[in-house]
Amino acid sequence: MLSIIIGLVLLMLLAYLGWSIIWIAPLVSGVVALLSGMNILESYTGTYMEGFVGFAKDYFPIFLFGAIFGKLMEDTGAAQAVAYKISNLIGEKRAILGMLLSAAILTYGGVSLFVVVFAVYPIAVAMFRKANVSRKLIPSTFVLGAFTFTMTAIPGTPQIQNIIPINTFETSTMAAPILGIVAGLIMAVGGYFYLKFREGQFTNKEDTFTEPEGDNKVKEINEDELPNWILSSIPLLAVVITLNAFEDMSILIALGIGIILVMIFNWSKYKNFIGAINNGASGSVMATINTSAAVGFGSLVTASPGFETVKELIFDIPLSPYFSEAFAVQLLAMITGSASGGMGIALEALGEQYYNIAQEQNLSLEAFHRITSVASGASILPHNGALLTLFTVTGLTHKDSYKDIFIVGLIIPMVATIAIILLAMMGVN
Repeated sequence: MLSIIIGLVLLMLLAYLGWSIIWIAPLVSGVVALLSGMNILESYTGTYMEGFVGFAKDYFPIFLFGAIFGKLMEDTGAAQAVAYKISNLIGEKRAILGMLLSAAILTYGGVSLFVVVFAVYPIAVAMFRKANVSRKLIPSTFVLGAFTFTMTAIPGTPQIQNIIPINTFETSTMAAPILGIVAGLIMAVGGYFYLKFREGQFTNKEDTFTEPEGDNKVKEINEDELPNWILSSIPLLAVVITLNAFEDMSILIALGIGIILVMIFNWSKYKNFIGAINNGASGSVMATINTSAAVGFGSLVTASPGFETVKELIFDIPLSPYFSEAFAVQLLAMITGSASGGMGIALEALGEQYYNIAQEQNLSLEAFHRITSVASGASILPHNGALLTLFTVTGLTHKDSYKDIFIVGLIIPMVATIAIILLAMMGVN
C-alpha cells in the first residue's frame, strides 16, 4: 500500500507543478511498479498500456462526437448566444449566477466539459468585469457549473460520467431520479451560496476584477453577430431529449443529431464547419489521451499487490455497500485525476461484485448507478486533468483558486454523496 500512496502523492505533486499527465502518469506508474516488486517494463507495456488502450477503445467515440458537437456550438456562436441570453436575463450584477447557469446548461446539453471552458470563458470575463468580481472565482464557478451537478447528478445528463455505469448496473441515464435531483440541489445551491460568500470576502479586501493578460486576454464578442439564441438552444435540447426519450438511444446517435442540427441552423457559416470539426476531433484526441494516461496509472495500481489490501479494506467497511462502493469510486477517481477514468477502473475491478451484492441483498441497481456517478465527481485534486486545462485557459493558478475549487468541487459533492447514500438506504430512488 505504501507504493500506491507514494505514487499518488508524486502524481499530485508533479501535476501541481504543471507537468503533463501524459508523461508523468507512466513515469509514476514505473515508481509504483518498482516499489511493488513488479517488472517495470512488463508493467508499462502490459498492464499500463492495456488500461490506456482499453479506455480509449471504449470511450473515444463519445469524446470525439462530444468534442465536435461542442466545437461546432462554439465556432458558430451558438454556445455564446445561449450563454449571453442567460447573462442578460440574470443581470450584470449577478456574474457568478449567470456564468454558473451558462456552464450548467451547456454541459447538460451535451457539450463536453473542455469545450464549455473555452466557449464560456470570454463571456465569464465580460460578466465578471461588469460586476467587478475577482477573476479568482472564475475557475471555481466553472467547476461548480460544469464539473459537478450537471456532470454527475441531474438525471438524463449525457455526460460520460452518467453513461459509464449503465453497462455495469443495467440501468439508464435517468437512473434514480430522486437521488440525482437531491444531490444536484445540494451541490448547486450549496456551491452557489459559498461562492457568493467568497465574493463578499474578496470585495471587502478590495480584491476585485483585473484584466487577464498575455495568452489569456480575451477578445470582445459582438452580441449582434451571434445567432438566434432560441435556434441555438434546440441542438442542446435535442441531445438530451433523444438520449432519454428513447430507451435504446445511443449517446453517439443523440450527439450526431445535435451536430446535424447545429449545422442546419447555422448554414450561413458553413465555411467554419470543416475547421470546427477538425479542431474538435483534434481536441478529442488530447482529452482522450489525457484521461487514458490517468486510467493507465490506475490500472497498474489495481494490478499491484497492495491493491488487494485496499480491496479488502473497502469490502470490510462495516457500513452499507453503497458506502463502500462510493469510497472505492472516489478513491480511484482521486488517484487517476479523472472522474470518468477512476469510475471506469473501479467498475472494471469491482463492478461485478457490487452487482452481485445488489442482487443478493435486494439493493437498488439504480441507486448504485447514481451513487457511483456522484462519487466519481467528488474527487477534484490538484492533478485533475480537467482542472489543469481550466487553469491554462483562465491564466490562474492553484494558489489563486484551488481553495474554492476544493470546497465546491470536492467537499460539497462529498456531502451530496453521503446524503443520497442515506436516502438510498431508506429505499429512496
